[in-house]
Amino acid sequence: MNFGLDKMTCIEDLRRVAKFKVPKMFYDYADSGSWTESTYRANSRDFNEIKFRQKVLVDMEGRSLATKMVGQDVAMPVALAPTGLTGMQRADGEILAAKAAEKFGVPFTLSTMSICSIEDVAEHTSAPFWFQLYVMRDREFMEDLIKRAKAANCSALILTADLQVLGQRHRDIKNGLSAPPKPTLLNLLNLLCKPEWCWHMLHTERRTFRNIMGHAKNVQDNSSLFSWTAEQFDPRLSWDDVARIKDLWGGKLIIKGIMTAEDSEKAVQHGADAIVVSNHGGRQLDGAPSSIRALPDVVQAAGSQTEVWLDGGITTGQDILRAWALGARGVMIGRAFLYGLGAYGEDGVRRALEILYKEMDLSMAFTGCRNIEEVTRDILVKGTYPVPEGA
Repeated sequence: MNFGLDKMTCIEDLRRVAKFKVPKMFYDYADSGSWTESTYRANSRDFNEIKFRQKVLVDMEGRSLATKMVGQDVAMPVALAPTGLTGMQRADGEILAAKAAEKFGVPFTLSTMSICSIEDVAEHTSAPFWFQLYVMRDREFMEDLIKRAKAANCSALILTADLQVLGQRHRDIKNGLSAPPKPTLLNLLNLLCKPEWCWHMLHTERRTFRNIMGHAKNVQDNSSLFSWTAEQFDPRLSWDDVARIKDLWGGKLIIKGIMTAEDSEKAVQHGADAIVVSNHGGRQLDGAPSSIRALPDVVQAAGSQTEVWLDGGITTGQDILRAWALGARGVMIGRAFLYGLGAYGEDGVRRALEILYKEMDLSMAFTGCRNIEEVTRDILVKGTYPVPEGA
Protein backbone atom coordinates (compact mmCIF):
# COMPACT_ATOMS: atom_id res chain seq x y z
CA MET A 1 0.00 0.00 0.00
CA ASN A 2 1.27 3.48 -0.87
CA PHE A 3 0.49 5.66 2.10
CA GLY A 4 -0.29 9.24 1.21
CA LEU A 5 -1.00 8.58 -2.46
CA ASP A 6 -4.56 9.87 -2.12
CA LYS A 7 -3.13 13.14 -0.79
CA MET A 8 -1.23 13.75 -4.03
CA THR A 9 -3.40 16.39 -5.72
CA CYS A 10 -0.99 17.79 -8.30
CA ILE A 11 2.18 16.82 -10.15
CA GLU A 12 4.20 19.11 -7.87
CA ASP A 13 3.21 16.93 -4.90
CA LEU A 14 4.60 13.88 -6.70
CA ARG A 15 7.77 15.78 -7.60
CA ARG A 16 8.49 16.57 -3.96
CA VAL A 17 8.07 12.94 -2.90
CA ALA A 18 10.23 11.73 -5.80
CA LYS A 19 13.01 14.15 -4.82
CA PHE A 20 12.92 12.71 -1.31
CA LYS A 21 12.99 9.05 -2.44
CA VAL A 22 15.17 8.96 -5.58
CA PRO A 23 18.99 9.17 -5.46
CA LYS A 24 20.23 12.65 -6.31
CA MET A 25 21.98 11.80 -9.58
CA PHE A 26 18.86 10.17 -11.03
CA TYR A 27 16.44 12.78 -9.76
CA ASP A 28 18.69 15.51 -11.21
CA TYR A 29 18.92 13.61 -14.50
CA ALA A 30 15.14 13.88 -14.88
CA ASP A 31 14.66 17.32 -13.37
CA SER A 32 17.25 19.44 -15.18
CA GLY A 33 18.12 21.06 -18.50
CA SER A 34 21.24 22.03 -20.40
CA TRP A 35 23.55 24.95 -19.64
CA THR A 36 21.60 27.74 -17.88
CA GLU A 37 18.33 25.75 -18.06
CA SER A 38 16.50 28.78 -19.50
CA THR A 39 14.63 26.70 -22.11
CA TYR A 40 13.86 24.02 -19.54
CA ARG A 41 12.18 26.65 -17.33
CA ALA A 42 10.46 28.43 -20.25
CA ASN A 43 8.76 25.19 -21.32
CA SER A 44 6.56 25.33 -18.21
CA ARG A 45 6.49 29.08 -17.61
CA ASP A 46 5.14 29.98 -21.06
CA PHE A 47 2.07 27.81 -20.55
CA ASN A 48 1.06 29.93 -17.57
CA GLU A 49 0.79 33.07 -19.71
CA ILE A 50 -2.06 31.54 -21.73
CA LYS A 51 -5.45 32.38 -20.19
CA PHE A 52 -8.83 30.67 -20.56
CA ARG A 53 -12.24 32.15 -21.37
CA GLN A 54 -14.78 30.81 -18.91
CA LYS A 55 -18.34 30.06 -20.06
CA VAL A 56 -21.29 29.46 -17.74
CA LEU A 57 -24.78 27.99 -17.85
CA VAL A 58 -23.93 25.37 -20.45
CA ASP A 59 -24.64 21.64 -20.26
CA MET A 60 -21.53 19.96 -18.82
CA GLU A 61 -22.79 16.37 -18.63
CA GLY A 62 -21.34 13.51 -20.67
CA ARG A 63 -17.83 14.91 -21.08
CA SER A 64 -15.15 12.97 -22.95
CA LEU A 65 -11.42 13.41 -23.49
CA ALA A 66 -11.18 10.27 -25.63
CA THR A 67 -9.56 10.63 -29.05
CA LYS A 68 -7.01 8.89 -31.29
CA MET A 69 -3.25 9.26 -31.70
CA VAL A 70 -1.89 7.80 -34.97
CA GLY A 71 -5.07 5.77 -35.21
CA GLN A 72 -4.83 4.35 -31.69
CA ASP A 73 -7.69 4.92 -29.26
CA VAL A 74 -6.59 6.86 -26.17
CA ALA A 75 -8.46 7.83 -23.00
CA MET A 76 -7.04 11.34 -23.33
CA PRO A 77 -4.62 12.91 -25.84
CA VAL A 78 -1.52 11.90 -23.87
CA ALA A 79 1.33 9.47 -24.42
CA LEU A 80 4.17 8.67 -22.07
CA ALA A 81 7.32 10.06 -23.66
CA PRO A 82 10.51 8.07 -24.14
CA THR A 83 12.81 8.82 -21.20
CA GLY A 84 16.25 7.39 -20.64
CA LEU A 85 17.18 5.62 -17.40
CA THR A 86 13.53 5.30 -16.36
CA GLY A 87 14.46 2.12 -14.50
CA MET A 88 16.75 4.19 -12.29
CA GLN A 89 13.90 6.33 -11.01
CA ARG A 90 12.42 3.11 -9.64
CA ALA A 91 13.49 -0.51 -10.10
CA ASP A 92 11.87 -1.98 -13.24
CA GLY A 93 10.59 1.51 -13.97
CA GLU A 94 9.84 1.02 -17.66
CA ILE A 95 7.76 -2.08 -16.92
CA LEU A 96 5.83 -0.32 -14.16
CA ALA A 97 5.15 2.77 -16.29
CA ALA A 98 4.06 0.67 -19.27
CA LYS A 99 1.64 -1.33 -17.10
CA ALA A 100 0.15 1.87 -15.65
CA ALA A 101 -0.25 3.40 -19.11
CA GLU A 102 -1.89 0.24 -20.47
CA LYS A 103 -4.42 0.13 -17.62
CA PHE A 104 -5.24 3.82 -18.01
CA GLY A 105 -5.60 3.68 -21.79
CA VAL A 106 -2.71 5.80 -23.05
CA PRO A 107 0.41 4.77 -25.02
CA PHE A 108 3.80 4.11 -23.43
CA THR A 109 7.04 4.75 -25.31
CA LEU A 110 10.21 2.82 -24.51
CA SER A 111 13.51 4.63 -25.00
CA THR A 112 16.56 3.14 -26.70
CA MET A 113 18.43 4.20 -23.54
CA SER A 114 16.11 2.33 -21.20
CA ILE A 115 17.11 0.09 -18.32
CA CYS A 116 14.47 -2.54 -19.09
CA SER A 117 14.77 -3.98 -22.58
CA ILE A 118 12.20 -4.16 -25.36
CA GLU A 119 11.73 -7.83 -24.51
CA ASP A 120 11.35 -7.11 -20.77
CA VAL A 121 8.48 -4.68 -21.37
CA ALA A 122 6.80 -6.92 -23.95
CA GLU A 123 6.89 -9.84 -21.52
CA HIS A 124 5.09 -7.89 -18.79
CA THR A 125 2.43 -6.08 -20.88
CA SER A 126 -0.32 -7.11 -23.28
CA ALA A 127 -1.04 -3.87 -25.16
CA PRO A 128 1.39 -2.88 -27.94
CA PHE A 129 3.75 -0.09 -26.88
CA TRP A 130 5.79 2.36 -28.91
CA PHE A 131 9.57 2.31 -29.32
CA GLN A 132 11.86 5.33 -29.61
CA LEU A 133 14.94 5.04 -31.78
CA TYR A 134 18.20 6.96 -31.55
CA VAL A 135 20.23 6.75 -34.74
CA MET A 136 23.60 5.22 -33.89
CA ARG A 137 26.84 5.04 -35.84
CA ASP A 138 26.55 1.27 -35.54
CA ARG A 139 23.92 0.81 -38.26
CA GLU A 140 23.80 -2.95 -37.77
CA PHE A 141 22.84 -2.48 -34.12
CA MET A 142 20.23 0.14 -35.08
CA GLU A 143 18.66 -2.18 -37.65
CA ASP A 144 18.61 -4.95 -35.05
CA LEU A 145 16.75 -2.63 -32.65
CA ILE A 146 14.09 -2.06 -35.31
CA LYS A 147 13.77 -5.82 -35.86
CA ARG A 148 13.44 -6.40 -32.11
CA ALA A 149 10.74 -3.70 -31.87
CA LYS A 150 8.85 -5.39 -34.70
CA ALA A 151 9.16 -8.77 -33.00
CA ALA A 152 7.77 -7.27 -29.78
CA ASN A 153 4.74 -6.00 -31.72
CA CYS A 154 5.51 -2.33 -31.11
CA SER A 155 2.81 -0.33 -32.88
CA ALA A 156 4.78 2.84 -33.67
CA LEU A 157 8.40 3.95 -34.00
CA ILE A 158 9.46 7.35 -32.69
CA LEU A 159 12.61 8.73 -34.29
CA THR A 160 14.30 11.32 -32.09
CA ALA A 161 15.86 13.84 -34.45
CA ASP A 162 17.41 16.33 -32.03
CA LEU A 163 20.15 14.26 -30.40
CA GLN A 164 22.84 14.07 -33.05
CA VAL A 165 25.13 15.61 -30.44
CA LEU A 166 24.53 15.66 -26.69
CA GLY A 167 23.75 18.96 -24.95
CA GLN A 168 25.81 19.70 -21.86
CA ARG A 169 23.91 19.10 -18.65
CA HIS A 170 25.98 20.47 -15.81
CA ARG A 171 24.30 18.48 -13.06
CA ASP A 172 24.89 15.13 -14.79
CA ILE A 173 28.59 15.90 -15.08
CA LYS A 174 28.90 17.04 -11.46
CA ASN A 175 26.94 14.05 -10.19
CA GLY A 176 29.01 11.56 -12.22
CA LEU A 177 25.86 10.07 -13.73
CA SER A 178 26.06 6.32 -14.39
CA ALA A 179 23.77 3.30 -14.28
CA PRO A 180 24.20 1.65 -11.85
CA PRO A 181 25.73 4.42 -9.70
CA LYS A 182 29.45 4.13 -9.08
CA PRO A 183 30.35 3.21 -5.47
CA THR A 184 31.90 6.56 -4.57
CA LEU A 185 31.72 7.93 -1.01
CA LEU A 186 29.22 10.64 -1.96
CA ASN A 187 27.01 8.18 -3.83
CA LEU A 188 27.06 5.69 -0.96
CA LEU A 189 26.14 8.36 1.54
CA ASN A 190 23.27 9.51 -0.66
CA LEU A 191 22.03 5.93 -1.14
CA LEU A 192 21.95 5.45 2.63
CA CYS A 193 19.24 8.13 2.68
CA LYS A 194 17.15 6.30 0.02
CA PRO A 195 16.27 2.94 1.64
CA GLU A 196 13.08 2.31 -0.34
CA TRP A 197 14.86 2.86 -3.67
CA CYS A 198 17.70 0.56 -2.61
CA TRP A 199 15.29 -2.15 -1.44
CA HIS A 200 13.51 -2.29 -4.78
CA MET A 201 16.77 -2.11 -6.73
CA LEU A 202 18.23 -5.05 -4.79
CA HIS A 203 15.26 -7.16 -5.90
CA THR A 204 15.70 -6.72 -9.65
CA GLU A 205 18.32 -7.86 -12.12
CA ARG A 206 17.65 -4.90 -14.41
CA ARG A 207 20.26 -2.27 -13.51
CA THR A 208 21.92 -1.28 -16.77
CA PHE A 209 21.03 -0.50 -20.40
CA ARG A 210 19.53 -3.84 -21.41
CA ASN A 211 18.62 -2.75 -24.95
CA ILE A 212 22.35 -2.40 -25.54
CA MET A 213 24.18 -4.78 -23.20
CA GLY A 214 24.74 -8.08 -24.97
CA HIS A 215 23.28 -6.78 -28.25
CA ALA A 216 25.88 -4.24 -29.42
CA LYS A 217 29.25 -5.49 -30.59
CA ASN A 218 31.98 -5.60 -27.94
CA VAL A 219 29.65 -4.40 -25.17
CA GLN A 220 29.68 -6.96 -22.37
CA ASP A 221 30.15 -4.88 -19.21
CA ASN A 222 29.61 -1.35 -17.90
CA SER A 223 33.05 -0.03 -18.80
CA SER A 224 32.71 -1.06 -22.45
CA LEU A 225 29.08 0.12 -22.45
CA PHE A 226 29.94 3.67 -21.41
CA SER A 227 32.74 4.04 -23.95
CA TRP A 228 30.52 2.60 -26.70
CA THR A 229 27.61 4.91 -25.86
CA ALA A 230 29.80 8.02 -25.82
CA GLU A 231 30.77 7.39 -29.45
CA GLN A 232 27.47 6.22 -30.87
CA PHE A 233 25.14 9.22 -31.34
CA ASP A 234 25.53 10.00 -35.02
CA PRO A 235 26.09 13.67 -35.96
CA ARG A 236 25.67 12.71 -39.64
CA LEU A 237 21.94 11.94 -39.27
CA SER A 238 20.05 13.38 -42.25
CA TRP A 239 16.64 13.26 -43.91
CA ASP A 240 17.98 10.49 -46.16
CA ASP A 241 18.36 8.36 -43.03
CA VAL A 242 14.72 9.07 -42.14
CA ALA A 243 13.54 7.64 -45.47
CA ARG A 244 15.67 4.52 -44.95
CA ILE A 245 14.41 4.00 -41.40
CA LYS A 246 10.80 4.35 -42.55
CA ASP A 247 11.38 1.66 -45.16
CA LEU A 248 13.03 -0.65 -42.61
CA TRP A 249 10.26 -0.11 -40.07
CA GLY A 250 7.27 -0.29 -42.41
CA GLY A 251 4.78 0.96 -39.80
CA LYS A 252 3.72 4.19 -38.13
CA LEU A 253 6.63 6.64 -37.93
CA ILE A 254 6.67 9.62 -35.55
CA ILE A 255 9.45 12.21 -35.74
CA LYS A 256 10.26 13.92 -32.44
CA GLY A 257 12.31 17.09 -32.06
CA ILE A 258 10.70 19.40 -34.63
CA MET A 259 10.77 23.10 -33.74
CA THR A 260 10.33 24.98 -37.03
CA ALA A 261 7.87 25.16 -39.90
CA GLU A 262 10.64 24.25 -42.37
CA ASP A 263 11.54 21.04 -40.56
CA SER A 264 7.89 20.10 -40.16
CA GLU A 265 7.40 20.36 -43.92
CA LYS A 266 10.41 18.10 -44.50
CA ALA A 267 9.03 15.60 -41.97
CA VAL A 268 5.76 15.46 -43.88
CA GLN A 269 7.63 15.00 -47.17
CA HIS A 270 9.47 12.04 -45.64
CA GLY A 271 6.29 10.31 -44.57
CA ALA A 272 5.93 11.14 -40.88
CA ASP A 273 2.60 9.91 -39.52
CA ALA A 274 2.98 12.40 -36.67
CA ILE A 275 5.53 15.01 -35.63
CA VAL A 276 6.34 16.08 -32.10
CA VAL A 277 7.15 19.71 -31.37
CA SER A 278 9.91 19.25 -28.82
CA ASN A 279 13.15 20.82 -27.63
CA HIS A 280 14.06 17.63 -25.75
CA GLY A 281 12.70 19.01 -22.51
CA GLY A 282 15.16 21.90 -22.59
CA ARG A 283 18.01 19.38 -22.39
CA GLN A 284 19.67 20.10 -25.74
CA LEU A 285 19.82 23.67 -27.16
CA ASP A 286 19.54 26.07 -24.25
CA GLY A 287 18.13 29.40 -25.42
CA ALA A 288 15.70 27.78 -27.87
CA PRO A 289 12.05 28.84 -27.61
CA SER A 290 9.66 26.83 -25.49
CA SER A 291 7.72 24.07 -27.21
CA ILE A 292 4.38 25.85 -26.76
CA ARG A 293 5.74 28.97 -28.48
CA ALA A 294 7.02 26.90 -31.40
CA LEU A 295 3.74 24.99 -31.76
CA PRO A 296 1.61 27.49 -33.80
CA ASP A 297 4.15 27.79 -36.65
CA VAL A 298 4.42 24.00 -36.96
CA VAL A 299 0.64 23.52 -36.84
CA GLN A 300 0.18 26.12 -39.57
CA ALA A 301 2.81 24.50 -41.78
CA ALA A 302 1.97 20.83 -41.29
CA GLY A 303 -1.16 20.39 -39.18
CA SER A 304 -3.43 19.76 -42.15
CA GLN A 305 -1.12 17.02 -43.50
CA THR A 306 -0.11 15.06 -40.41
CA GLU A 307 -0.73 14.92 -36.68
CA VAL A 308 1.17 17.49 -34.66
CA TRP A 309 1.88 16.74 -31.00
CA LEU A 310 3.70 18.69 -28.30
CA ASP A 311 6.31 17.59 -25.78
CA GLY A 312 7.90 19.72 -23.07
CA GLY A 313 6.70 21.57 -20.00
CA ILE A 314 3.44 19.68 -19.40
CA THR A 315 2.78 19.76 -15.66
CA THR A 316 -1.01 20.14 -15.53
CA GLY A 317 -4.10 19.03 -17.38
CA GLN A 318 -4.65 22.68 -18.21
CA ASP A 319 -1.36 22.63 -20.16
CA ILE A 320 -2.68 19.72 -22.24
CA LEU A 321 -5.90 21.63 -22.93
CA ARG A 322 -3.95 24.74 -23.95
CA ALA A 323 -1.80 22.72 -26.35
CA TRP A 324 -4.87 21.08 -27.89
CA ALA A 325 -6.57 24.47 -28.30
CA LEU A 326 -3.51 25.68 -30.23
CA GLY A 327 -3.62 22.75 -32.63
CA ALA A 328 -1.70 19.91 -30.99
CA ARG A 329 -3.55 16.63 -31.41
CA GLY A 330 -1.70 15.00 -28.56
CA VAL A 331 1.02 15.63 -26.02
CA MET A 332 3.85 13.56 -24.60
CA ILE A 333 4.67 13.72 -20.90
CA GLY A 334 8.06 12.85 -19.42
CA ARG A 335 8.84 14.43 -16.08
CA ALA A 336 5.20 14.36 -14.95
CA PHE A 337 5.06 10.55 -15.02
CA LEU A 338 8.66 10.14 -13.85
CA TYR A 339 7.84 12.03 -10.65
CA GLY A 340 4.95 9.64 -10.02
CA LEU A 341 7.17 6.65 -10.78
CA GLY A 342 9.95 7.77 -8.46
CA ALA A 343 7.46 8.57 -5.71
CA TYR A 344 5.16 5.53 -5.76
CA GLY A 345 6.07 3.20 -8.63
CA GLU A 346 3.25 1.97 -10.87
CA ASP A 347 0.63 3.49 -8.56
CA GLY A 348 2.40 6.84 -8.82
CA VAL A 349 2.28 6.80 -12.62
CA ARG A 350 -1.42 5.98 -12.46
CA ARG A 351 -1.93 8.83 -9.99
CA ALA A 352 -0.10 11.27 -12.28
CA LEU A 353 -2.39 10.30 -15.15
CA GLU A 354 -5.47 10.64 -12.94
CA ILE A 355 -4.39 14.11 -11.85
CA LEU A 356 -3.81 15.28 -15.43
CA TYR A 357 -7.11 13.78 -16.61
CA LYS A 358 -9.16 15.44 -13.88
CA GLU A 359 -7.51 18.84 -14.36
CA MET A 360 -8.08 18.67 -18.11
CA ASP A 361 -11.66 17.44 -17.81
CA LEU A 362 -12.76 20.11 -15.33
CA SER A 363 -10.99 22.92 -17.19
CA MET A 364 -12.65 21.85 -20.45
CA ALA A 365 -16.03 21.97 -18.70
CA PHE A 366 -15.38 25.48 -17.39
CA THR A 367 -14.70 26.65 -20.94
CA GLY A 368 -18.09 25.34 -22.07
CA CYS A 369 -16.99 22.21 -23.96
CA ARG A 370 -18.06 18.62 -23.40
CA ASN A 371 -15.88 16.81 -25.93
CA ILE A 372 -12.20 17.34 -26.63
CA GLU A 373 -12.91 17.37 -30.37
CA GLU A 374 -14.97 20.57 -29.86
CA VAL A 375 -12.08 22.48 -28.30
CA THR A 376 -10.48 25.25 -30.39
CA ARG A 377 -8.45 28.31 -29.53
CA ASP A 378 -11.75 30.13 -28.99
CA ILE A 379 -11.51 28.87 -25.38
CA LEU A 380 -8.39 31.04 -24.93
CA VAL A 381 -8.16 34.78 -24.27
CA LYS A 382 -6.87 36.60 -27.34
CA GLY A 383 -3.51 38.23 -26.85
CA THR A 384 -2.36 35.70 -24.24
CA TYR A 385 -1.39 32.84 -26.57
CA PRO A 386 1.33 32.56 -29.24
CA VAL A 387 0.31 32.84 -32.90
CA PRO A 388 2.10 31.83 -36.11
CA GLU A 389 4.85 34.15 -37.30
CA GLY A 390 3.41 36.86 -39.51
CA ALA A 391 -0.16 36.31 -38.29
